[in-house]
Amino acid sequence: MRKLIDGIQRFQQDVVPTEKQLFEELANGQHPVALFITCSDSRVDPNLVTQTKPGEIFVLRTAGNIVPPYDALHSGEAATIEYAVKVLKVPDIIVCGHSHCGAVAGLLKPASIETLPAVRDVLKYADKTALVMREEFGDVTEPAERLTVGVQQNVLNQIENLRTHPSVAEALDAKALEIHGWVYAFESGVVTTYDPSSKRFVDVAEGAKPAF
Repeated sequence: MRKLIDGIQRFQQDVVPTEKQLFEELANGQHPVALFITCSDSRVDPNLVTQTKPGEIFVLRTAGNIVPPYDALHSGEAATIEYAVKVLKVPDIIVCGHSHCGAVAGLLKPASIETLPAVRDVLKYADKTALVMREEFGDVTEPAERLTVGVQQNVLNQIENLRTHPSVAEALDAKALEIHGWVYAFESGVVTTYDPSSKRFVDVAEGAKPAF
């Protein structure tokens, strides 16, 4: 706790004075350029990765970057998505998985989360990821590679869930929204994005088309 309090004091002394105009402008409202959906993992920092300032991205963090489909019980996830699309009118949504994801690892090895009932309950919204890994990637057996592929497939699965939300479907139909699937490798800093034309993840610098 001391580390956090010391950080607040440094923020107030060193950052606030130099960014005074920015913080005053934020008091008048927010105009984020994207909704960034990613994992709760402490090793993932959306603003650091994208080099954005406060007010520039609207962030939703969930275990395993899980997006429950709209027909699930209304949740904080659904409310955040709806607000971002209908009120803030973000033009882009990014679903970003990451390397070494514990949630996906648990999905691939259910025995490892037997004592975590809440985690098991959330991961039911990634059942398709587990199914795809069994049926289409059964030949990928090396643990690290299998986890990487699992993370990628989970991003695509969560995008499918995201598209069940009425606000998202309406914005996509109106050509007012694009959805992107990213994977961030925090050990290297590399970010890949799903390219629907090649059906693979490529370096985001290549400027691949949106997934949807």
